[in-house]
Amino acid sequence: MKGIVFTEFLEMVEEKFTYEMVDDILTMKELPSKGVYSAVGTYSHTEMVTLVVNLHEKTEVPLPVLLETFGEYLFHGLFKAYGSMFSDIENAFDMLESIEGYIHVQVRKLYPEAELPHFKIERKGENKLVLDYSSERKMGDLALGLIKGCLNHFKEEAEVEMESLSDDGSKVRFIVSK
Repeated sequence: MKGIVFTEFLEMVEEKFTYEMVDDILTMKELPSKGVYSAVGTYSHTEMVTLVVNLHEKTEVPLPVLLETFGEYLFHGLFKAYGSMFSDIENAFDMLESIEGYIHVQVRKLYPEAELPHFKIERKGENKLVLDYSSERKMGDLALGLIKGCLNHFKEEAEVEMESLSDDGSKVRFIVSK
């Protein structure tokens, strides 16, 4: 998992909680990186899971809520860092439709070792988009937050339904309806 995900997570924790909370979640359990992250580094996704679980244990905020909240926050951080790559995209549906064919292609150019989730995306008319998410990391709630962050960025109102397609959380369907 790319370091920018870790640095954005820690920034979110400091912003929404406190700097002390950041310190607490970094020191609760042994981390392979010792809690030191570079935005361009690569770290095991299990380390992110540990940090999120640590935050859950300290705050008692449900894990799905933490991941969704982080996804919304992360979208804005990623757009701030890489927004120039998307200057031609004018709305949320166009952005979401470009995940596999453009966004992930660009990410792989920058970070060939990146392990990205897969999306099958289908537009169902002008006001409905279906995204089938697949990832061994099982972070559908994070993806939900990223989708909501995208909608917020473009100041668009939409309902996002999330439906599990597998027992283990590795496959999720999102239906976005305006």
